[in-house]
Amino acid sequence: MILTNIDYVPGYEVSEMLGLVKGSTIRAKHLGKDLVSVFRHMVGGELKEYSEMINESRQISTGRMVSEAEGLGADAIINIRFSTSNVMQGAAEILIYGTAVKLRKK
Repeated sequence: MILTNIDYVPGYEVSEMLGLVKGSTIRAKHLGKDLVSVFRHMVGGELKEYSEMINESRQISTGRMVSEAEGLGADAIINIRFSTSNVMQGAAEILIYGTAVKLRKK
């Protein structure tokens, strides 16, 4: 599956647009890591626990989007965008979406 944040794939042309595909997840870290992050927030520095959580969430959301596109028979997903929102203290939603397409060589 080809993934791109632009509206084309170099060397190919879009033969068919299959529609919007998306993937999302809502994740939170457990209390122990949350307490470590609170301390780090007070003294400064990267909140590594949250960086890890967001990276894991992006991977999960991307996998879900790709699965949806594969179900449509897509060769690629173009115009991919990520969105993040806080659901509650310590929990975030990651949403990824794009347009599933079929490709043909130029």
